Amino acid sequence: MGSEWPLWEVFIRGQHGLNHRHVGSLHAPDAAMALKHARDVYTRRREGVSIWVVPSIRITASDEVLGPDTGHGPRKVYPHPSFQEDLDADDPIEAKKR
Repeated sequence: MGSEWPLWEVFIRGQHGLNHRHVGSLHAPDAAMALKHARDVYTRRREGVSIWVVPSIRITASDEVLGPDTGHGPRKVYPHPSFQEDLDADDPIEAKKR
C-alpha cells in the first residue's frame, strides 16, 4: 500500500501529572488529524490535559538498551533475605558479632 498515512507517536499528560507519557501510535495524514484521532482513541472521561503527537520518523532513539556500560557506574545489588547468610560471611563486622 503505497499511500499509507505516516505513523505518529502519542504522548498524554494526565490531570495530576507533570510529565507526558507515551500511550501509543496511530496513522494520520497530518498533525491536526493525528491530534483528533489521539483524542478519540487515547483519552476517556477528559483524563488527558495535554496531548502531543510526534511523527515517528522525527524521534531519535538509542541503538542499545541502557545498561552497566553507559557510564552510570556499577549496578547496585539489592540483598534478598534468601542470600543474607552469604553476605554476612564476607562481612568482618558481622563475623565479630558471632
